[in-house]
Amino acid sequence: MSAIEVTRNGNETSSSVLRRFTKRVTGAGALKRVRKTQYAERSKSTLKQKNEALKRITRSTEYERLRKLGKIKDVFRRK
Repeated sequence: MSAIEVTRNGNETSSSVLRRFTKRVTGAGALKRVRKTQYAERSKSTLKQKNEALKRITRSTEYERLRKLGKIKDVFRRK
């Protein structure tokens, strides 16, 4: 990441300095890069994916077992 620096020239107003700064930021693509990575999530490792899949499978089989025993009522869901 590059540091963007703007210095005030002579009798330049603060609004024009701010305008030059925003132009440099957009030109460098810094804001686009930050917004792109702001909500990005790292991909899960294969071991973690396998463990989550095993948890889902065991949870669903336990649910089916309890449903067949009559301890849980059938819930009809809309599709």
